[in-house]
Amino acid sequence: MIIQMRKFLILFLIFLFIQKIALAYDLVIPSEKKNYVNSRYAFFVGKAKRSEAITINDEHIYIAPNGAFAHSIKLKDGENRILIRSNLNKNIYKFYKTTPNKTDVNILNEFDNQIYTVNNDNTPMRSTPVDYGMNRISHLFKDTFLIINGSKGDFYRVYLSKNNYGWVKKTDVTAYNEDVKAPEFITMDSKTFKNASVHTIEFTEKIPYTIEEGDKEILFKAYNPFKDENSVYTVNIRKPDKYYYKTTLNNGVYQFKINEFPKTENYTLENITITIDPGHGGTELGAIGCLGDYEKDINLKIAGELSEILKLMGANVVMTRECDGNLSLQDRIDMAKEQCTNIFVSIHLNSIPDIKMNVHKNRGTSVYYYNKNSSELAKYIEKSVVSELGTRKDGVREASFAVIRPTDYVSVLVEVAYMTNPIDSTLYTTEDFPRKAAQAIANGILDYVNSEKKCK
Repeated sequence: MIIQMRKFLILFLIFLFIQKIALAYDLVIPSEKKNYVNSRYAFFVGKAKRSEAITINDEHIYIAPNGAFAHSIKLKDGENRILIRSNLNKNIYKFYKTTPNKTDVNILNEFDNQIYTVNNDNTPMRSTPVDYGMNRISHLFKDTFLIINGSKGDFYRVYLSKNNYGWVKKTDVTAYNEDVKAPEFITMDSKTFKNASVHTIEFTEKIPYTIEEGDKEILFKAYNPFKDENSVYTVNIRKPDKYYYKTTLNNGVYQFKINEFPKTENYTLENITITIDPGHGGTELGAIGCLGDYEKDINLKIAGELSEILKLMGANVVMTRECDGNLSLQDRIDMAKEQCTNIFVSIHLNSIPDIKMNVHKNRGTSVYYYNKNSSELAKYIEKSVVSELGTRKDGVREASFAVIRPTDYVSVLVEVAYMTNPIDSTLYTTEDFPRKAAQAIANGILDYVNSEKKCK
């Protein structure tokens, strides 16, 4: 009898222990208790029962109605011990923050003029020696001749004209050890058509150029420092209200073609080709939500719904992916160009950057653009999504995302909500979220295409 009671008691205690574990919080991020990082903050994202009271290093954590929670802790150099405690259990997580080695990358080394050539087409020339951000001033063509007279870190300084320089990565160019005859200007021309204008300028050799966008015109500038320091050829190009453009080079002739955006009738999207890009896919999961959802899956659901809605509005729709598979950024761009896309929309959900998290601030809808011709579309979409979904207005911003850099079409990247925000998770985990988000994005596109006014 005593032995049976002991067995019963042991089984009962095991049952209680299992129940306690089952009720305890579940962390999605981090997945390990020991982590080596170089970020400023450690992020904790997961789910818990509403009955749990959770603290992280004695800070009380907000838990959303669906159990989602997220929090960040600032890290110091070296070892960081972070205690997560609830009324059901506790755990210690260790973060080892590495300190980056300081190098003399900010030192400018100047030297006499040297001739280099560009290795590949579409090589970025930047206004600063930094490999990110909004600092691209052109994309150079293969075999373009450059005069290099300085270096800083991983970049060479490109001499363009008096007191005017660009920067290219050292790996993107090759020293040219033969004599170069100074390129000569041959001719330039401009032609205007019904919905486009074409501007050409020809030289005997490939030389660097830049594109500057103003409020009413675009300046295409070709630089010939081989001749003299003031040898700059400028083409002034009028900008339509809605437009996209493309720069090509054939047999020494630079061609800049600017197209006016197609017009529609009866408030539809007829004659408009729209490429929808569901972000990530395959082994690239994207952000992981508080409840363990993958961004790539939600992106695809929204994109599928958006495709159907846009077709009903009269648009010709292209999907970069229609299933869960791997697809490179360049493949997405190539697909859009091959289909003569007018509008490119990349669908995403956001994640908290490496900052101190505020669950009430780091949430909502943001829309990104790279080229000025896309800023109005970004504003229309953000306005529509915020209004119809009830998300927080997180802003319209410039950003150098690869898929929205081409000038061949009007392009934006939409971050519909934050995957790692517990408040937003109560929205994107609902069954009707993909359809509502898609309808809001479609309405923003429809308003942009058919409006003759700037978005307010």
